[in-house]
Amino acid sequence: MAGDLYDKIIDLAKRRGYFWPSYEIYGGVAGFYDLGPLGAELKRRIIEKWRRAFILDHQEHVVEIETPMIGPSRVYEASGHLESFTDPIVECTKCGRKFRADHLIEEKLGINAEGLSPEEMTRLIREHDIRCPVCGGELGEVRLFNLLFKTQIGPYEGNIGFLRPELAQGMFVAFKRVLESLRGRLPLGIAQIGRVGRNEISPRQGMIRLREFTIAEMEYFFDPEDEEGSCPWFERLSSLQLRIVTCDEKKQGEPPRTYRLSEALAKGVIMHKCLAYWMGVAQMLVESLGIPREDIYFEEKCPEERAHYSSQTFDQLVRASRWGWVEVSGHSYRGDYDLSRHMRYSGADLTVFKPYPEPVKVRKKRVIVNKAVVGRLFKSEAPKVMEALQALDASYVEERLARGEPIEVGGYRVPPEAVSVVEVEEKVSGRKIVPHVVEPSFGVERLLYVTLEHAYREREGRVVLSLPRDLAPYQAVVLPLLENDERLVERARALYERLKSEGFRVYLDSSGSIGRRYARADEIGVPAAFTVDYQTLEDGTVTLRDRDTWRQVRLPEARAVEALRRFIYSGAKLEELGEPLE
Repeated sequence: MAGDLYDKIIDLAKRRGYFWPSYEIYGGVAGFYDLGPLGAELKRRIIEKWRRAFILDHQEHVVEIETPMIGPSRVYEASGHLESFTDPIVECTKCGRKFRADHLIEEKLGINAEGLSPEEMTRLIREHDIRCPVCGGELGEVRLFNLLFKTQIGPYEGNIGFLRPELAQGMFVAFKRVLESLRGRLPLGIAQIGRVGRNEISPRQGMIRLREFTIAEMEYFFDPEDEEGSCPWFERLSSLQLRIVTCDEKKQGEPPRTYRLSEALAKGVIMHKCLAYWMGVAQMLVESLGIPREDIYFEEKCPEERAHYSSQTFDQLVRASRWGWVEVSGHSYRGDYDLSRHMRYSGADLTVFKPYPEPVKVRKKRVIVNKAVVGRLFKSEAPKVMEALQALDASYVEERLARGEPIEVGGYRVPPEAVSVVEVEEKVSGRKIVPHVVEPSFGVERLLYVTLEHAYREREGRVVLSLPRDLAPYQAVVLPLLENDERLVERARALYERLKSEGFRVYLDSSGSIGRRYARADEIGVPAAFTVDYQTLEDGTVTLRDRDTWRQVRLPEARAVEALRRFIYSGAKLEELGEPLE
């Protein structure tokens, strides 16, 4: 079944309303997909699982916010995206089509081209005569293509903005506001779930590589010197086993090894406790989607593969039939890169004050501003410039002064003669730190696709979508035994209304034979089926059928709500809920 499983999933998704290509009546646009009624509901349930795992189970330190989808160019200049958020592109000189150069090289040569320079990729294309996969024409020079979607904010042409390619920058920019609202406490996780856009060069993997999609992401801020308090839940998962392949092992072609979280941390495989812990949470989340542990592992990104902000990154990979190992989440140690950059570019103070038990005398370097020079150069803006300069890290100012370079802060360029750095002795009651950050980031549509693929079964010529019970878009279907007996239909409708009023997502199906209706429910993943038959009219009992085993029990109609709740949310066995039917 594996060879054509992808095609079967795509067919099922279109027919039953999980997903399909967007703008179909206009021929479609690569990289855009609609979610149908069942897909939208499945996605919502996956997000709620993520929210439970990452936010609600850690709510004493993790909160959720929402920030805009479009940001001013200055934000993405500070974040490094304008400079570094690129993929290699190559154009056919004959037909003009454009392709991801690294993907073409990987497909033709079977090597990992990620991290190679444009010049190295061009050389490989020339040496191996790699040609256009469409027309066979010669390929041009490889160049870098920025993936940001560019737009204009308002009517002024110079007011450039970008559609966010990730959620992170909104959380970094809002960090101080969130921190203050929570009384300045670390550790602090800021989570967000929302739409992002990446202008992919040639998306060709269906739901796996989209130009617009949903991310569930958290930025977890902590004091890098507070090893004990940085991740207070670590012991909960210290013995959890993860399959991991390191950068060196990957280069040597070695398979993943199994580590306990505490072991991976002690051996230096994972560089920090917080990074390890959230990888463990990710492991449990993906398993809860019905994906077995042997189909999941974490791959360390090599230095040349990592994003510009990362000190260490692991991709969480899930096995997929057509695409091999697919990344469903990324886990990065971002250090203080982002907050430090935003401090430098905005002039805002994004540090956290950590008080000492008792004040102490320290020698420290301080930025001194020549008010006369700043006043003469910046006039009415001078107070703002001086405040921004005094908030800068002294070591950064020293570096710029040593090179004779202007100080860049808050959009201003301040000449070296306007500032100096001196060492003074002060009595201090605490210290300012720039928190470090660990980031778990999930592609929700990828989770949705791999969930569907791992749920797909075929039994006796029928399709069964064996989704975890609490993920299924519909939790139950109510079926009158015969569609043309009004007494059965009315009784089934009454049960349907009762289940609906209790908050379950259910539907009533009275069209066609009972066997065909069971098959329809199995194919869309409905875990439970209640059938109203003639015995119901006699003694008030109904049958409850399990999608996965096709076994049935009979139970009082009055207990249907309780039985469904136990079946869906407590994992109760069917036999615990009623009398088995032969």
